Amino acid sequence: MSFSAKENFDHEQERATGILLTNLGTPDAPTRAALQDYLAEFLWDPRVVEQPRWLWWLILNAIILNTRPAKSAALYEKVWTDEGSPLLATGKRQREKLEAALQERGIGAVHVELAMRYGNPSIRKGLEALREKNCDRMIVLPLYPQYSATTTGSTFDAVAKVLKEWRRVPRLTFIDAYHDQPLYIEALAASIRDHWKENGKAERLLLSFHGIPESYFENGDPYPCHCRKTARLVREALGLDETQLQLAFQSRFGKEPWVQPYTDETLEKWGKEGVESVDVICPGFAADCLETLEEIAMENREVFLGAGGKRYSYIPALNDSDAHVQALTQVVLKES
Repeated sequence: MSFSAKENFDHEQERATGILLTNLGTPDAPTRAALQDYLAEFLWDPRVVEQPRWLWWLILNAIILNTRPAKSAALYEKVWTDEGSPLLATGKRQREKLEAALQERGIGAVHVELAMRYGNPSIRKGLEALREKNCDRMIVLPLYPQYSATTTGSTFDAVAKVLKEWRRVPRLTFIDAYHDQPLYIEALAASIRDHWKENGKAERLLLSFHGIPESYFENGDPYPCHCRKTARLVREALGLDETQLQLAFQSRFGKEPWVQPYTDETLEKWGKEGVESVDVICPGFAADCLETLEEIAMENREVFLGAGGKRYSYIPALNDSDAHVQALTQVVLKES
């Protein structure tokens, strides 16, 4: 077996630290063909769907990839921008700002690359770019504040798959979660306060996290626990009680029970009970994407208003805000 190496390797070259900033991914375009490629890669990951491979292959290829791409493409079309995918556009700005912030700290030569677990730019491309910049120390920062095997664990798999082919494996730090980091919590609380100043304070604040199947949690995935801790710390930072701030889980897929309560059912229940106004924020998403801009800001707005609610506000993700970049900088420096 032949192992890969940096082109024109020179033992005398100055070494650097590389940061691989990763997120879930995005299709290349809001089209059926692009979504078919993206969903095939995403949904075939055994970390995402823990079904017997032969059975899942039949379901995925015979049903899902023939029906879902066109529907998903129509949804992506609603949130696509002049810059392309909002997740990718924000990720590029996050990369630039994080690199600048780390370089300002004077910790030596440091480079940041952006990579997506599914789609482009790939994790392989990001790691190889850091290697070409002489990074013999690498820190992988998945932009998932709360650990789940379906996201963070899958990212580790992809990184390991690349590195096992290298002649020189770098000194590696893999950040598995930052759900309770002080600057991350304060950035969330500050964004909520800023929203209240501009729009007024709703009766209820809902923290909506992406869900996972209940069976994953029962088998040891700590994700719901991390989400609940984040919610508690934000509630304490805002001085709210448990009736004013609640959490729920969105984006369930398939017929298997997922962790509860569900976001759409919670909003429908509140609307029917006479709750007139609600603010919703998604702390598990480091950048706005389809699940926040379409599912939460559009679909669930209709659920709440259709059930009798009067005012519904979506509070944007932290995206590339200065407070978010400072929080990510703290996370990286803690591991440096």
